[in-house]
Parts: sequence; structure tokens; C-alpha cells
Amino acid sequence: MTLALEVEEAFAPGGVLSRAAEHFTPRSGQTEMALAVARAIEGAYPLVVEASTGVGKTFSYLVPALLSGERVLLSTATKALQDQLFGRDLPRLVEALGLPVSTALLKGRASYLCLHRMEMARQEAYLPDGVSVRALARIEEWSKVTRTGDLAELPGLDERSPMIPLVTSTRENCLGAPCPRFRACHVNLARREAMAADVVVINHHLFFADLAVRESGVAELLPSVRIAIFDEAHQLNETGVQFLGTNLTTGQLLDFARDMLATGLQLARGLVDWQEVVSAVEHAARELRLCAGKQYPGTKLRWVGESPEGLDADEWNGALQAVHASCEQACAALDTVSEIAPDFVRLHERAAELSERARRFVHACEPGCVRWADVGTQLRLVESPLDISKAVKSKVLGAGNGADKTWVFTSATLGDDDKLSWFTQPCGLEEAEVLRVGSPFDYERQAALYIPPAFPKPGDPLHTVKVAESAARWSRHLGGRTMVLTTTLRALRTIGDALRDAFRESPDMEVLVQGAMPKRVLIERFREGNANGGKGCVLVASASFWEGIDVPGDALQLVIIDKLPFPPPNDPLAEARSKLLESQGRSAFNDYFLPEAAVALKQGAGRLIRRETDEGVLVVCDSRLASMGYGKRLLRALPPMRRLLSEQELADRLDALTRTCTRDCLQP
Repeated sequence: MTLALEVEEAFAPGGVLSRAAEHFTPRSGQTEMALAVARAIEGAYPLVVEASTGVGKTFSYLVPALLSGERVLLSTATKALQDQLFGRDLPRLVEALGLPVSTALLKGRASYLCLHRMEMARQEAYLPDGVSVRALARIEEWSKVTRTGDLAELPGLDERSPMIPLVTSTRENCLGAPCPRFRACHVNLARREAMAADVVVINHHLFFADLAVRESGVAELLPSVRIAIFDEAHQLNETGVQFLGTNLTTGQLLDFARDMLATGLQLARGLVDWQEVVSAVEHAARELRLCAGKQYPGTKLRWVGESPEGLDADEWNGALQAVHASCEQACAALDTVSEIAPDFVRLHERAAELSERARRFVHACEPGCVRWADVGTQLRLVESPLDISKAVKSKVLGAGNGADKTWVFTSATLGDDDKLSWFTQPCGLEEAEVLRVGSPFDYERQAALYIPPAFPKPGDPLHTVKVAESAARWSRHLGGRTMVLTTTLRALRTIGDALRDAFRESPDMEVLVQGAMPKRVLIERFREGNANGGKGCVLVASASFWEGIDVPGDALQLVIIDKLPFPPPNDPLAEARSKLLESQGRSAFNDYFLPEAAVALKQGAGRLIRRETDEGVLVVCDSRLASMGYGKRLLRALPPMRRLLSEQELADRLDALTRTCTRDCLQP
């Protein structure tokens, strides 16, 4: 029996999935995608699938991959999705299909407890601000019982905790084989289990980090894998650009200085004036940050000449030279004690690498790359390729026995044309087979779209004020259950503050704003607050909340988008890509800005309807969607929702949703 026939039987009514998987309902789109994956596995060719919300793409790629009997690599966008795939979806299917399949989870170093660095942290004479001895003691207690060392298993540990860098390793500070805790190393255990497993779950960051530096263990794993599947593939290009470039941050320099001081004082006190060497690195890092001056947090400075825009070239190059010199001085000091402990060997390698990065940024940008400076609490210098197509073609599709492998790339949003050019072109996948599978949801019945006709233009300062006022009115009408998605952090703060003021005297309403607490906690609070007639919640968010957020049912019934999500024209990467397109005689607006906006808009709209029983309204507070010619293209990218043409129609729809929710909440 062919793989395609096995897959068809599994998805058929009365098949193994309907008998074993809870709440499984056969869907034609899901089966169509699964058969396409099966054919790609049998034919060993790359496949790109856009599977709209509700298709059930996870089963569509897992079932044929598992039934194939081949070794499989699964890559997801985030560690949270990794945990879900490994801890829930895979075990359910393996059991349902009755297959003797072993699975493994592999993350980056920063996800695992480093026993050696934990012990070093205990010996440090001081701990950074925000890190308590009690927090360290809690991790030490957990370290005695954990088998995997995966910090995701430690309840209550915030992913932003300053404790994490102290008890995890990086490629730069890992001691490798000479480490006194090498045999018990959790990272090495995870890699050994991955090498022995039939199915390995990784994430995109890990995959591209390995392509760049060959350090994470994926390089050893990939040659033995016949099937590689990338879920949430729409993030691949940006992730690849991030990891395939070069970066230098003042945070890296300060972390290095801290580690050098702690290790020097513990293992070689008196042999080197560690305070002097460390002070030179810290001073150079801080002077480099001061060169950028006061900027709005998150500012990206173009860097096409000797220095980033607006910065004095002489001061900038002097600061970079000082960073280089301080790292060279550290190299010389560490060289004198390198035989005392392996810690000093790794510190020497870190100093040399930081010195080389500083030297590289003194010179001109590499051809085909773009350079900029990210300004925040720390300063981040970045040089990245404009896309990952060359890397994918040479290091992935064309590497080794890559021609014998099956590569599957899937997401709910990969473009707004039949060729999915937004995704395939920058990822070097123009020759891949492409499939688009529509959603099974009845959007005409379940959802409505409203574009307010009389709003100020998006560039008008009053626009954000109007969005906030309207969001308060609409969310009050609905009793919460509202998510406001903004395109900028500035709008996030303005709208968040305005909504807090609007509901300050309303005990039955709560406003949640991104940044006030960890993302996972925010989403849980939003779900709980809006469930079962509880306190109404409004969530104001930006950036990562546009995708990957799943709030099914009545908890979310109104999504408000402040304006069309075009890339900022002054963003260095967007500007460089625009210039490249124009040099090729193409339109930057039609071939870059418009497709980017279409994909982002589709992602944001996708937060609204998550199940067949969901109902809701999408409001886009940007009249250009209705008035400009390109608005038709953006509307086509959205699901076929019913259009509401007036504020009264919106109010009627919100009334209907409120009645439905009240009736459901009152039912026993």
C-alpha cells in the first residue's frame, strides 16, 4: 500500500483518527494537505502549503510523516509551540496510530540549566540587581529532581528573569568537554536523545543558529533525517536574517566582563589586575552606547556610511576602536592564565570573537547585506543578509544529500498570491510545489468586518486618540472580550493609557497592556477574565501578539486593528529591500510593502475566529482599506467576512454577540 493510500484511510470517516483522536472530524482540506505531504515524501521534493485557520495542519503533516517510517525533523516558531507539539500533539498521534516511534525535544542552550554555571553563581560574591539568593536556592532544589534540565518545567520562572543568564550557558561561555559537569550536562543529554530518536522537535531559531555556527547539534542530526517539516514557516525569513548575520551588543560586552571578573577573582586572584581589565571593557561598552545618545526605545538607525545616521563618525569609530582595544587587552590578560582552568580558555575565545566583531563593524558593510543599530537600554549593531534565499539553496536544499530529502513548509499565512511569492522568493523556494488550502470556517456567517468611514488619516495625531475612544465605546458595549492590535509601540502606550483612564471607575472591566506582565500570563488572564460572564477584559498589544495567539470561544469576539500594518518606510531592512527591488526595475510598494501588509493583516485578523462555533467582528480603523485602489488587494487577503457599513450596524452586531454570550453563560 502506498503512503498516500495509508494517509487517506487514516483520515477517512471511521478511520484510525476518528476512532482514537478525541473530537476528530474529517475535513476535506485537512485530507487534501495530508495527501500532498504524503506525495512530497514519496517523491522527495519541497512542498509549500498555506493552510488557513481551522484546517488542522498539524495532523496533516504529522500523520504522513509518522506513517512514512522515516526519520523526521519538526521545526516550530517558538519554544511554547515546541512544547505543545512534543507534549500533546505527537504523543496523541503516536498512540492513535499505534506506531513504535521514539520522539525527542531539542532546544537551544539557553533553555537548559547549566550545572557548572549554577555552582559558579552560588560562589559569586555578588548577584546582579533583581536576582535573589532565594531564587537561586529554588533552582538548586529543582536541579536535584529534574531529568531534562529544561527550565520550562520550573513553575513560576519568568522567561525574562535576570536569573536565567546566570544558570544557563551560551555557545561563547560553554566549556565543552573540559567542563567538570560535562558528563551530567543537560544540553548533551538532550542532543544524545535527539540523535537516537525517530522524530525530533526543534525550533527555527535553533535551526538557523546551527546553519550559522554549526554548534547546536542540528548539523549532526540533519544528514540522518529524510523529512524536515517547518511549521509557522512565515517566520523563517526574518529568523534566518537574524541568525545568518553578525551582531555585536553592549549587553554581550558587559556579560563577558561580568563573567571574566567572577572567574578571575575565583580562580586566579592576584595573577591579573582583573578590575582594571574588566573596567576597560565596561567603559568601552558604555561609551559606545552613549554615542547613540537618547533615542526613542526600539529606534533603528540606518547605517550606510561610516557611522549610523545622526552620529558623529569620528566619535563612533573611536568608540568602536576602544571596544576592539579593550577586548584585545582582555585576550592578552586571559592568555597568561589559560592553563589554570578551561574557563579561561573559553573566556579568551569570547574576547577574541568580540574583538573581531568590533573590527568588522569598523569596516564597510558586506555586499548584499544591510547594516543598522538598534537603540534601547543596550545598543545592538547588526549586519544581515537581505534574505535567506542563498543560504536555503546552498546550505539546506542543496547540502549533502538534500536532494533525497522532503522539505515541507507550512503556515496559515504565506502570501497573497497563488504562488505565495511573499514566502517562496526570499526563502529560495520558487521551484517548490505550492498548495493553498482554504479554511473550513463559514466566515460569512461567523464574522463581520467594519471599516469606520470618518476616522482621521493614520498619519494624523488624532487618529490614535480616535482609535482609543472608539475601542472604549465598542468594548464597553460588548462587556470586554476585545483585543486591540497596534502597529507601533507608541500607539500601544497611548491607547493602553487612554483605555485605562476610560475604565478606571468601572469595576467590571479590566485593561491589560502588553509589557505589564509576561505574554503567557497576559493571555491566561485575558481568557479567564472574559470566560463565563466574568470581569470583562480588553487586551492592548502589538508585535508578537498579531500571531500565535489562540483565544477560542466567547472570550474574544472583537479584534480592533489601529491601522494597516505596512512596514515602517524608514526601517533599515525595509529601506534596503526597497532599494534592491527598485534597482531591478520593480515596484517596492507593490512587490514589498503591499504583500508585507497583506500577510500581517491576515495574521492579525486570524486571532478572531479559531473554531467552527466562534463569532466576532474585525474592525480596521484605516479608511485606506476601503478608499484606496490597493485596498481591494488587502481585502482579498482577508477571509470573506460580511461587511458592516455603519456604526449602527456594528452596534447591532455587538448587541447580538452580547445576547448570545449571555444566553450561553446562563445555561447550566
